[in-house]
Amino acid sequence: MDQRLYQTYINILEEELVPAMGCTEPISVAYCAAKAAQTLGTPVETVQLKASANIIKNVKSVVVPNTGGLRGLAAAAAAGIVAGDTEKELEVLSAVTPEQIDQIRVFLDTVPVTVERSENDYIFYISVCLFGGGHTALCEIAGSHTNIICLERDGKPQLPGTKRFSEAGSQEAGMEKATCADFMNADEKKESVSDADYSLLSVEEIVRFANEVKLDDVRQLLSRQIEYNTAIAAEGLKNEWGANIGRILIRSYGNSVHNRAKAWAAAGSDARMGGCELPVVINSGSGNQGLTASLPVIVYAREMGASEEQLYRALVISNLVTIHLKTGIGRLSAYCGATSAGCGAGAGVTYLYGGDYREIAHTIVNAVAINSGMICDGAKASCAAKIASAVEAGLLGMQMQLHGSEFCDGDGIVVKGVENTIHNVGELAREGMLETDREIIRLMIQKV
Repeated sequence: MDQRLYQTYINILEEELVPAMGCTEPISVAYCAAKAAQTLGTPVETVQLKASANIIKNVKSVVVPNTGGLRGLAAAAAAGIVAGDTEKELEVLSAVTPEQIDQIRVFLDTVPVTVERSENDYIFYISVCLFGGGHTALCEIAGSHTNIICLERDGKPQLPGTKRFSEAGSQEAGMEKATCADFMNADEKKESVSDADYSLLSVEEIVRFANEVKLDDVRQLLSRQIEYNTAIAAEGLKNEWGANIGRILIRSYGNSVHNRAKAWAAAGSDARMGGCELPVVINSGSGNQGLTASLPVIVYAREMGASEEQLYRALVISNLVTIHLKTGIGRLSAYCGATSAGCGAGAGVTYLYGGDYREIAHTIVNAVAINSGMICDGAKASCAAKIASAVEAGLLGMQMQLHGSEFCDGDGIVVKGVENTIHNVGELAREGMLETDREIIRLMIQKV
Protein backbone atom coordinates (compact mmCIF):
# COMPACT_ATOMS: atom_id res chain seq x y z
CA MET A 1 0.00 0.00 0.00
CA ASP A 2 1.23 3.49 -0.83
CA GLN A 3 2.97 4.88 2.27
CA ARG A 4 1.34 8.30 1.99
CA LEU A 5 -2.10 6.71 1.83
CA TYR A 6 -1.23 4.38 4.71
CA GLN A 7 -0.18 7.30 6.92
CA THR A 8 -3.27 9.29 5.95
CA TYR A 9 -5.50 6.45 7.13
CA ILE A 10 -3.57 6.23 10.40
CA ASN A 11 -3.95 9.99 10.88
CA ILE A 12 -7.69 9.82 10.21
CA LEU A 13 -8.15 7.10 12.82
CA GLU A 14 -6.08 9.06 15.34
CA GLU A 15 -8.16 12.19 14.73
CA GLU A 16 -11.54 10.46 14.90
CA LEU A 17 -11.20 7.74 17.55
CA VAL A 18 -10.82 9.96 20.60
CA PRO A 19 -12.44 9.65 24.03
CA ALA A 20 -15.34 11.82 25.10
CA MET A 21 -17.57 11.86 28.16
CA GLY A 22 -21.18 12.71 27.46
CA CYS A 23 -22.92 13.73 24.27
CA THR A 24 -20.33 15.63 22.26
CA GLU A 25 -22.41 18.74 21.46
CA PRO A 26 -23.16 19.76 25.09
CA ILE A 27 -19.59 18.81 25.92
CA SER A 28 -18.41 21.17 23.18
CA VAL A 29 -20.54 23.93 24.73
CA ALA A 30 -19.03 23.17 28.14
CA TYR A 31 -15.53 23.24 26.66
CA CYS A 32 -16.17 26.57 24.94
CA ALA A 33 -17.54 28.07 28.16
CA ALA A 34 -14.64 26.69 30.21
CA LYS A 35 -12.12 28.28 27.83
CA ALA A 36 -13.96 31.60 28.06
CA ALA A 37 -14.02 31.43 31.88
CA GLN A 38 -10.33 30.55 31.99
CA THR A 39 -9.60 33.54 29.76
CA LEU A 40 -11.79 35.94 31.76
CA GLY A 41 -9.96 35.13 34.98
CA THR A 42 -12.53 36.80 37.26
CA PRO A 43 -15.90 35.66 38.68
CA VAL A 44 -18.52 35.47 35.95
CA GLU A 45 -21.39 37.93 36.30
CA THR A 46 -23.22 37.43 32.99
CA VAL A 47 -23.22 34.79 30.24
CA GLN A 48 -24.23 35.29 26.61
CA LEU A 49 -24.34 32.09 24.61
CA LYS A 50 -25.06 31.76 20.91
CA ALA A 51 -25.21 28.53 18.93
CA SER A 52 -26.18 27.30 15.49
CA ALA A 53 -29.56 25.65 15.14
CA ASN A 54 -28.04 22.18 14.81
CA ILE A 55 -26.12 22.62 18.05
CA ILE A 56 -29.30 23.74 19.81
CA LYS A 57 -31.08 20.71 18.35
CA ASN A 58 -28.45 18.30 19.66
CA VAL A 59 -28.15 19.83 23.13
CA LYS A 60 -31.80 20.56 23.90
CA SER A 61 -32.92 17.19 25.24
CA VAL A 62 -29.83 15.31 26.35
CA VAL A 63 -28.53 15.04 29.93
CA VAL A 64 -25.24 16.84 30.58
CA PRO A 65 -23.02 14.42 32.54
CA ASN A 66 -21.90 15.24 36.08
CA THR A 67 -24.62 17.87 36.56
CA GLY A 68 -27.15 15.87 38.53
CA GLY A 69 -29.43 15.36 35.54
CA LEU A 70 -29.49 18.87 34.07
CA ARG A 71 -30.20 19.35 30.37
CA GLY A 72 -29.68 22.02 27.76
CA LEU A 73 -27.29 24.74 26.67
CA ALA A 74 -27.37 26.84 29.82
CA ALA A 75 -26.58 23.81 31.97
CA ALA A 76 -23.71 22.76 29.70
CA ALA A 77 -22.23 26.27 29.77
CA ALA A 78 -22.63 26.57 33.54
CA ALA A 79 -20.93 23.21 34.07
CA GLY A 80 -18.00 24.28 31.94
CA ILE A 81 -17.64 27.61 33.73
CA VAL A 82 -17.91 26.19 37.24
CA ALA A 83 -16.10 22.87 36.91
CA GLY A 84 -14.60 22.46 33.43
CA ASP A 85 -11.02 21.28 32.91
CA THR A 86 -10.00 22.60 29.50
CA GLU A 87 -6.93 20.35 29.34
CA LYS A 88 -9.26 17.35 29.06
CA GLU A 89 -11.06 18.76 25.96
CA LEU A 90 -13.98 16.36 25.23
CA GLU A 91 -13.66 15.00 28.76
CA VAL A 92 -13.90 18.54 30.12
CA LEU A 93 -16.50 17.52 32.73
CA SER A 94 -14.92 14.25 33.79
CA ALA A 95 -13.56 15.48 37.14
CA VAL A 96 -16.61 17.33 38.49
CA THR A 97 -17.03 16.87 42.26
CA PRO A 98 -20.33 16.56 44.16
CA GLU A 99 -19.71 20.01 45.62
CA GLN A 100 -19.30 21.45 42.13
CA ILE A 101 -22.60 19.90 41.01
CA ASP A 102 -24.28 21.96 43.73
CA GLN A 103 -22.30 25.02 42.60
CA ILE A 104 -23.51 24.54 39.02
CA ARG A 105 -27.12 24.72 40.21
CA VAL A 106 -26.37 27.82 42.29
CA PHE A 107 -24.69 29.43 39.29
CA LEU A 108 -27.77 28.84 37.14
CA ASP A 109 -29.98 30.32 39.86
CA THR A 110 -27.89 33.45 40.40
CA VAL A 111 -26.04 34.33 37.18
CA PRO A 112 -28.00 35.60 34.14
CA VAL A 113 -27.52 33.26 31.17
CA THR A 114 -28.98 34.24 27.81
CA VAL A 115 -29.18 31.68 25.00
CA GLU A 116 -29.74 32.73 21.41
CA ARG A 117 -29.69 31.11 18.01
CA SER A 118 -26.76 32.47 16.02
CA GLU A 119 -27.59 34.50 12.94
CA ASN A 120 -24.73 33.19 10.80
CA ASP A 121 -25.03 30.25 8.42
CA TYR A 122 -22.64 27.87 10.15
CA ILE A 123 -23.94 24.38 10.78
CA PHE A 124 -21.54 23.91 13.71
CA TYR A 125 -21.03 27.08 15.73
CA ILE A 126 -20.82 27.98 19.43
CA SER A 127 -20.06 31.37 20.97
CA VAL A 128 -19.73 32.06 24.70
CA CYS A 129 -19.23 35.64 25.86
CA LEU A 130 -18.64 36.23 29.57
CA PHE A 131 -18.70 39.43 31.60
CA GLY A 132 -17.19 39.94 35.05
CA GLY A 133 -15.06 42.35 37.03
CA GLY A 134 -15.24 44.96 34.31
CA HIS A 135 -13.74 42.55 31.75
CA THR A 136 -15.10 40.44 28.91
CA ALA A 137 -14.00 37.14 27.40
CA LEU A 138 -15.17 35.57 24.16
CA CYS A 139 -14.63 32.04 22.88
CA GLU A 140 -15.95 30.76 19.55
CA ILE A 141 -15.89 27.21 18.20
CA ALA A 142 -16.76 26.25 14.63
CA GLY A 143 -16.52 23.24 12.35
CA SER A 144 -15.75 20.60 14.97
CA HIS A 145 -16.10 20.10 18.68
CA THR A 146 -12.82 21.54 19.98
CA ASN A 147 -11.84 23.79 17.07
CA ILE A 148 -11.48 27.21 18.68
CA ILE A 149 -11.54 29.91 16.02
CA CYS A 150 -11.46 32.87 18.38
CA LEU A 151 -10.43 33.52 21.98
CA GLU A 152 -10.40 37.12 23.20
CA ARG A 153 -10.12 39.03 26.46
CA ASP A 154 -11.33 42.61 26.35
CA GLY A 155 -11.24 42.38 22.55
CA LYS A 156 -7.59 41.24 22.39
CA PRO A 157 -6.81 37.87 20.76
CA GLN A 158 -5.39 35.26 23.14
CA LEU A 159 -4.32 32.57 20.67
CA PRO A 160 -1.26 33.83 18.76
CA GLY A 161 -0.10 31.45 16.07
CA THR A 162 -2.93 29.01 16.64
CA LYS A 163 -4.56 27.28 13.69
CA ARG A 164 -7.91 28.83 12.97
CA PHE A 165 -10.89 27.70 11.00
CA SER A 166 -10.74 28.99 7.40
CA GLU A 167 -13.91 29.40 5.39
CA ALA A 168 -11.82 29.52 2.24
CA GLY A 169 -11.17 25.81 2.57
CA SER A 170 -7.88 25.58 4.44
CA GLN A 171 -6.39 26.10 7.86
CA GLU A 172 -4.13 29.08 8.30
CA ALA A 173 -1.53 29.73 10.97
CA GLY A 174 -0.20 32.98 12.34
CA MET A 175 -3.53 34.81 12.38
CA GLU A 176 -3.01 36.29 15.82
CA LYS A 177 -3.74 39.81 14.54
CA ALA A 178 -7.10 38.80 13.10
CA THR A 179 -10.23 39.42 15.11
CA CYS A 180 -13.24 37.18 15.50
CA ALA A 181 -15.11 39.61 13.27
CA ASP A 182 -12.54 39.03 10.52
CA PHE A 183 -13.25 35.32 10.72
CA MET A 184 -16.99 35.85 10.46
CA ASN A 185 -16.58 37.93 7.30
CA ALA A 186 -15.22 35.05 5.25
CA ASP A 187 -17.39 34.15 2.27
CA GLU A 188 -17.43 30.36 2.15
CA LYS A 189 -18.08 27.73 4.78
CA LYS A 190 -16.13 24.55 5.37
CA GLU A 191 -17.13 21.72 7.66
CA SER A 192 -13.86 19.85 8.08
CA VAL A 193 -10.91 21.34 9.93
CA SER A 194 -8.63 18.34 9.59
CA ASP A 195 -5.10 18.22 8.23
CA ALA A 196 -5.75 14.72 6.86
CA ASP A 197 -7.09 14.32 3.32
CA TYR A 198 -10.38 12.49 3.81
CA SER A 199 -10.99 12.48 0.05
CA LEU A 200 -8.46 9.63 -0.15
CA LEU A 201 -10.89 7.29 1.59
CA SER A 202 -12.44 4.57 -0.55
CA VAL A 203 -13.89 1.19 0.31
CA GLU A 204 -11.32 -0.68 -1.77
CA GLU A 205 -8.39 1.10 -0.11
CA ILE A 206 -9.97 0.75 3.34
CA VAL A 207 -10.06 -3.03 2.89
CA ARG A 208 -6.48 -3.04 1.62
CA PHE A 209 -5.39 -0.95 4.59
CA ALA A 210 -7.20 -3.24 7.05
CA ASN A 211 -5.42 -6.25 5.56
CA GLU A 212 -1.98 -4.63 5.65
CA VAL A 213 -1.98 -2.32 8.68
CA LYS A 214 0.63 -3.09 11.32
CA LEU A 215 -1.37 -3.82 14.43
CA ASP A 216 0.99 -1.82 16.63
CA ASP A 217 -0.02 1.28 14.64
CA VAL A 218 -3.66 0.94 15.71
CA ARG A 219 -3.51 -1.20 18.84
CA GLN A 220 -3.74 1.62 21.36
CA LEU A 221 -6.64 3.31 19.55
CA LEU A 222 -8.66 0.13 19.13
CA SER A 223 -7.95 -1.39 22.53
CA ARG A 224 -9.19 1.82 24.13
CA GLN A 225 -12.29 1.74 21.91
CA ILE A 226 -13.02 -1.83 22.97
CA GLU A 227 -12.45 -1.10 26.67
CA TYR A 228 -14.45 2.14 26.89
CA ASN A 229 -17.35 1.23 24.66
CA THR A 230 -17.95 -2.22 26.12
CA ALA A 231 -17.83 -0.76 29.64
CA ILE A 232 -20.56 1.81 29.01
CA ALA A 233 -22.66 -0.77 27.12
CA ALA A 234 -22.39 -3.15 30.07
CA GLU A 235 -23.54 -0.34 32.35
CA GLY A 236 -26.48 0.36 30.05
CA LEU A 237 -27.53 -3.28 30.19
CA LYS A 238 -27.08 -3.55 33.94
CA ASN A 239 -28.90 -0.46 35.19
CA GLU A 240 -31.78 1.85 34.30
CA TRP A 241 -30.67 4.44 31.73
CA GLY A 242 -32.60 6.43 29.18
CA ALA A 243 -35.34 4.45 27.47
CA ASN A 244 -33.68 1.09 28.33
CA ILE A 245 -33.67 0.03 24.67
CA GLY A 246 -30.76 -2.37 25.13
CA ARG A 247 -32.38 -4.12 28.09
CA ILE A 248 -35.74 -4.30 26.30
CA LEU A 249 -34.13 -5.90 23.25
CA ILE A 250 -32.58 -8.66 25.37
CA ARG A 251 -35.77 -9.25 27.36
CA SER A 252 -37.94 -9.29 24.25
CA TYR A 253 -35.86 -11.09 21.63
CA GLY A 254 -33.38 -13.23 23.50
CA ASN A 255 -29.64 -13.67 23.58
CA SER A 256 -28.74 -14.51 19.98
CA VAL A 257 -25.59 -12.87 18.67
CA HIS A 258 -27.69 -10.91 16.18
CA ASN A 259 -29.83 -9.45 18.95
CA ARG A 260 -26.91 -8.87 21.31
CA ALA A 261 -25.12 -6.89 18.62
CA LYS A 262 -28.06 -4.49 18.51
CA ALA A 263 -28.65 -4.52 22.26
CA TRP A 264 -25.08 -3.72 23.27
CA ALA A 265 -24.85 -0.80 20.87
CA ALA A 266 -28.25 0.50 22.01
CA ALA A 267 -27.39 0.04 25.68
CA GLY A 268 -24.25 2.13 25.32
CA SER A 269 -26.41 4.91 23.93
CA ASP A 270 -29.01 4.43 26.67
CA ALA A 271 -26.36 5.15 29.28
CA ARG A 272 -24.69 7.93 27.34
CA MET A 273 -27.89 9.82 26.54
CA GLY A 274 -28.97 9.36 30.16
CA GLY A 275 -25.94 11.23 31.46
CA CYS A 276 -23.66 8.33 32.40
CA GLU A 277 -20.20 9.63 33.32
CA LEU A 278 -18.31 6.78 31.64
CA PRO A 279 -16.32 7.85 28.55
CA VAL A 280 -16.76 6.49 25.05
CA VAL A 281 -14.46 6.47 22.04
CA ILE A 282 -16.24 8.50 19.40
CA ASN A 283 -16.32 8.25 15.61
CA SER A 284 -16.92 11.21 13.28
CA GLY A 285 -17.43 13.48 16.28
CA SER A 286 -20.18 11.31 17.77
CA GLY A 287 -20.21 8.90 20.67
CA ASN A 288 -23.34 7.20 19.38
CA GLN A 289 -21.61 6.57 16.07
CA GLY A 290 -18.55 5.28 17.89
CA LEU A 291 -20.71 2.84 19.84
CA THR A 292 -22.61 1.73 16.73
CA ALA A 293 -19.50 1.18 14.63
CA SER A 294 -17.66 -0.84 17.27
CA LEU A 295 -19.92 -2.84 19.59
CA PRO A 296 -21.65 -5.11 17.02
CA VAL A 297 -18.23 -6.04 15.64
CA ILE A 298 -16.93 -6.78 19.14
CA VAL A 299 -19.99 -8.90 19.99
CA TYR A 300 -19.70 -10.95 16.79
CA ALA A 301 -15.94 -11.38 17.16
CA ARG A 302 -16.35 -12.77 20.67
CA GLU A 303 -19.18 -15.06 19.58
CA MET A 304 -17.09 -16.41 16.69
CA GLY A 305 -13.94 -16.85 18.78
CA ALA A 306 -12.06 -14.46 16.51
CA SER A 307 -8.47 -13.63 17.33
CA GLU A 308 -7.40 -10.22 18.56
CA GLU A 309 -5.88 -9.56 15.15
CA GLN A 310 -9.12 -10.40 13.34
CA LEU A 311 -11.08 -8.14 15.68
CA TYR A 312 -8.69 -5.22 15.24
CA ARG A 313 -8.72 -5.51 11.46
CA ALA A 314 -12.52 -5.75 11.44
CA LEU A 315 -12.72 -2.63 13.63
CA VAL A 316 -10.46 -0.80 11.19
CA ILE A 317 -13.00 -1.66 8.48
CA SER A 318 -16.03 -0.59 10.51
CA ASN A 319 -14.51 2.66 11.74
CA LEU A 320 -13.12 3.79 8.39
CA VAL A 321 -16.27 2.85 6.45
CA THR A 322 -18.29 4.89 8.97
CA ILE A 323 -15.93 7.86 8.56
CA HIS A 324 -16.01 7.52 4.77
CA LEU A 325 -19.80 7.60 4.65
CA LYS A 326 -20.01 10.45 7.17
CA THR A 327 -17.43 12.60 5.38
CA GLY A 328 -19.79 13.36 2.51
CA ILE A 329 -22.65 14.08 4.90
CA GLY A 330 -20.98 16.47 7.32
CA ARG A 331 -20.76 16.54 11.12
CA LEU A 332 -24.35 17.68 11.73
CA SER A 333 -27.32 17.19 9.43
CA ALA A 334 -30.89 15.88 9.28
CA TYR A 335 -29.51 12.45 8.32
CA CYS A 336 -29.08 10.22 11.37
CA GLY A 337 -25.37 9.44 11.74
CA ALA A 338 -26.14 6.03 13.22
CA THR A 339 -27.15 4.94 9.70
CA SER A 340 -23.57 5.34 8.48
CA ALA A 341 -22.18 3.63 11.57
CA GLY A 342 -24.61 0.73 11.14
CA CYS A 343 -23.26 0.28 7.62
CA GLY A 344 -19.74 0.35 9.05
CA ALA A 345 -20.66 -2.29 11.61
CA GLY A 346 -22.16 -4.51 8.91
CA ALA A 347 -18.97 -4.13 6.88
CA GLY A 348 -16.83 -5.06 9.90
CA VAL A 349 -18.89 -8.17 10.63
CA THR A 350 -18.72 -9.15 6.95
CA TYR A 351 -14.92 -9.00 7.26
CA LEU A 352 -15.06 -11.32 10.29
CA TYR A 353 -16.96 -13.81 8.12
CA GLY A 354 -14.13 -13.74 5.60
CA GLY A 355 -15.54 -11.09 3.30
CA ASP A 356 -13.18 -9.06 1.12
CA TYR A 357 -13.75 -5.91 -0.92
CA ARG A 358 -16.55 -7.30 -3.08
CA GLU A 359 -18.58 -8.67 -0.18
CA ILE A 360 -18.02 -5.59 1.98
CA ALA A 361 -19.03 -3.27 -0.87
CA HIS A 362 -22.28 -5.22 -1.35
CA THR A 363 -22.99 -5.07 2.40
CA ILE A 364 -22.56 -1.29 2.42
CA VAL A 365 -24.79 -0.73 -0.60
CA ASN A 366 -27.47 -3.03 0.80
CA ALA A 367 -27.40 -1.32 4.19
CA VAL A 368 -27.64 2.26 2.92
CA ALA A 369 -30.49 1.25 0.64
CA ILE A 370 -32.41 -0.09 3.63
CA ASN A 371 -32.08 2.73 6.14
CA SER A 372 -31.09 5.99 4.42
CA GLY A 373 -33.56 8.70 5.31
CA MET A 374 -33.77 8.10 9.06
CA ILE A 375 -33.80 11.59 10.49
CA CYS A 376 -31.72 13.20 13.21
CA ASP A 377 -33.90 15.18 15.59
CA GLY A 378 -31.26 15.80 18.21
CA ALA A 379 -29.49 13.80 20.90
CA LYS A 380 -31.86 12.13 23.34
CA ALA A 381 -33.10 8.76 24.62
CA SER A 382 -34.58 7.66 21.28
CA CYS A 383 -31.11 7.64 19.71
CA ALA A 384 -30.64 4.18 21.21
CA ALA A 385 -33.63 2.84 19.28
CA LYS A 386 -32.33 4.39 16.06
CA ILE A 387 -28.98 2.71 16.70
CA ALA A 388 -30.74 -0.66 16.99
CA SER A 389 -32.44 0.01 13.66
CA ALA A 390 -29.14 1.04 12.04
CA VAL A 391 -27.36 -2.09 13.26
CA GLU A 392 -30.26 -4.22 12.01
CA ALA A 393 -29.87 -2.65 8.55
CA GLY A 394 -26.13 -3.29 8.56
CA LEU A 395 -26.56 -6.92 9.59
CA LEU A 396 -29.37 -7.49 7.08
CA GLY A 397 -27.15 -6.00 4.39
CA MET A 398 -24.48 -8.50 5.39
CA GLN A 399 -26.91 -11.44 5.37
CA MET A 400 -28.19 -10.42 1.94
CA GLN A 401 -24.74 -10.63 0.40
CA LEU A 402 -24.02 -13.90 2.24
CA HIS A 403 -27.09 -15.34 0.52
CA GLY A 404 -26.21 -13.90 -2.88
CA SER A 405 -28.81 -11.11 -2.79
CA GLU A 406 -28.14 -7.45 -3.41
CA PHE A 407 -29.75 -4.16 -4.35
CA CYS A 408 -28.69 -3.12 -7.84
CA ASP A 409 -28.18 -0.05 -10.00
CA GLY A 410 -31.52 1.70 -10.35
CA ASP A 411 -32.97 0.53 -7.03
CA GLY A 412 -33.78 3.96 -5.66
CA ILE A 413 -30.62 5.88 -4.77
CA VAL A 414 -28.45 2.83 -5.50
CA VAL A 415 -26.22 3.19 -8.57
CA LYS A 416 -23.48 1.06 -10.06
CA GLY A 417 -20.38 1.08 -7.87
CA VAL A 418 -20.16 1.42 -4.10
CA GLU A 419 -18.38 4.79 -4.29
CA ASN A 420 -21.10 6.20 -6.54
CA THR A 421 -23.76 5.04 -4.12
CA ILE A 422 -21.87 6.57 -1.18
CA HIS A 423 -21.68 9.81 -3.17
CA ASN A 424 -25.45 9.72 -3.66
CA VAL A 425 -25.99 9.24 0.07
CA GLY A 426 -23.83 12.27 0.77
CA GLU A 427 -25.77 14.37 -1.72
CA LEU A 428 -29.07 13.19 -0.24
CA ALA A 429 -28.03 14.02 3.32
CA ARG A 430 -26.10 17.22 2.69
CA GLU A 431 -28.24 18.86 0.03
CA GLY A 432 -31.54 16.99 -0.28
CA MET A 433 -32.33 17.05 3.43
CA LEU A 434 -31.57 20.73 4.05
CA GLU A 435 -35.24 21.65 4.13
CA THR A 436 -35.97 18.62 6.29
CA ASP A 437 -33.34 19.86 8.74
CA ARG A 438 -34.90 23.32 8.83
CA GLU A 439 -38.34 21.87 9.52
CA ILE A 440 -37.03 19.57 12.26
CA ILE A 441 -35.33 22.52 13.91
CA ARG A 442 -38.47 24.66 13.58
CA LEU A 443 -40.55 21.96 15.24
CA MET A 444 -38.03 21.45 18.04
CA ILE A 445 -37.11 25.03 18.85
CA GLN A 446 -40.10 27.25 18.20
CA LYS A 447 -38.53 29.77 20.54
CA VAL A 448 -35.02 29.87 21.94
